[in-house]
Amino acid sequence: MRKKKTLIQIRSVIKIKNMAMTVEDVKIVELPKFTDPRGNLSFVEQLNHIPFEIKRTYWIYDVPGGENRGGHAFRKNDEFIVALSGAFDVIVDDGKERKRFALNRSYYGLYIPAGLWRTMENFSTNSLALEFGSIHYDRADYVEDYVQFLKLKSNGEI
Repeated sequence: MRKKKTLIQIRSVIKIKNMAMTVEDVKIVELPKFTDPRGNLSFVEQLNHIPFEIKRTYWIYDVPGGENRGGHAFRKNDEFIVALSGAFDVIVDDGKERKRFALNRSYYGLYIPAGLWRTMENFSTNSLALEFGSIHYDRADYVEDYVQFLKLKSNGEI
């Protein structure tokens, strides 16, 4: 029987081959869920559910109706996003193809490798997005101009 590869194994192979990331590399990860009449419990672990060592954790909240977040790519930072409360969509773009992921359960996370454009939209009232990053905050890691992103992708720089 063939053993299923983990996200960490897949990410390692991709890094070794130095391949450009595509929307096909973005993955929904089902997190452990322990149900209990007193309330449910879920968790994430670095290098297990999250295929990288966590260097940064941040959250997005109080997003006004109709607003979008994101609208950038990272050169080096991988991220993992969980909708702790409410719902929102994450649109991931590799310069050739776009894919929409609806996050609306706190026991699912979205893994997005570096080198992909991402936008978050359709935030429900009181939604809370928890995000984990693979590098410490570095303003220079952000690519915030879509035309520049396309150029970097076509040149193989991200």
